[in-house]
Amino acid sequence: MRRVLLVGASTPIGRAIAARFAAAGDQVVGYGLEPANEPSLVADLTGDCATGDGAAVAVEAARERLGGLDVLVAAAGRMPIAPAHRTTDEQWHAALSGCLDTLFFPLRAALPLLPAGGSVVAVSSVNAFLAAPWVAAYAAAKGAVEALVRQVALDYGARGIRVNAVAPGIVGAEQLPDAAGGYPIGRTLRPEEVAGAVHFLASDAASGITGVVLPVDGGLSIASPAAFVRADLRQRLAELAP
Repeated sequence: MRRVLLVGASTPIGRAIAARFAAAGDQVVGYGLEPANEPSLVADLTGDCATGDGAAVAVEAARERLGGLDVLVAAAGRMPIAPAHRTTDEQWHAALSGCLDTLFFPLRAALPLLPAGGSVVAVSSVNAFLAAPWVAAYAAAKGAVEALVRQVALDYGARGIRVNAVAPGIVGAEQLPDAAGGYPIGRTLRPEEVAGAVHFLASDAASGITGVVLPVDGGLSIASPAAFVRADLRQRLAELAP
C-alpha cells in the first residue's frame, strides 16, 4: 500500500488516476482548486498548490492523513488558447502557474518526506514537443515541466527517488469528430489510459525507470503528418484495414 498525494485531482485525468491507485490498494489524498468528488479518495481537499505556502499546506495535510508520503502525482494544468502576439500577461502566467508551479512547489515540499523507493509522476503533454496552433504559453509550460522532471530525477536518484512524466495526447475529445485524424490507433485517448501509465511509472514494475517522459498518445508522436494529409497515403492505410 502506497500513500499518494494527487495534485489536480478534480480533472478527468486526475479522477481516473485516483481510481487507478485506489484499485491497487493505495491510499490517495486529492488536492485541487475544486473538489474532485471522487469516492476513491481518502481525503478530497481544496487549495492552491501553485504557491509555496499552498503546496506546503497540501503536502502536510497529506502526510497527516496518510501517516507519510510515498508518491506525488502532479496532474494539474491550464491551457490558454491564443497566438503568441495575443497572449496576455494573465494567460502566460496562468499557464506557468497551472502547469509548472503546481509541480515545482509540491515537489519541493514533498522531497524531504519521500523515502527511498519514493516516486514522482508529472502529467505533461505532447504539446511540449509537438507544436499545435495557439498554445504557446501551455507548450512552454509543459516543456519546462519535462526539463524539471529530468533535472530532479538526476539530482535525487541517489536517494532512491524516481521522477518521471507522462505526455498525453488529446483526452476525451468525443465532441471533436475530426480530432482523431492524426492518431494511428484511430481515436483519441481515455483518462483511464493515462492513469494506467501514471500508475505504472509510480509502481515497483518501473523501478529501473527515471527521468523519462512516456507518451500516452495513441502513436501521435511517431506518425508523419503526411500519412494523414496526403490522400494517396490515406488510401493505402485504408486498404490495409481489415
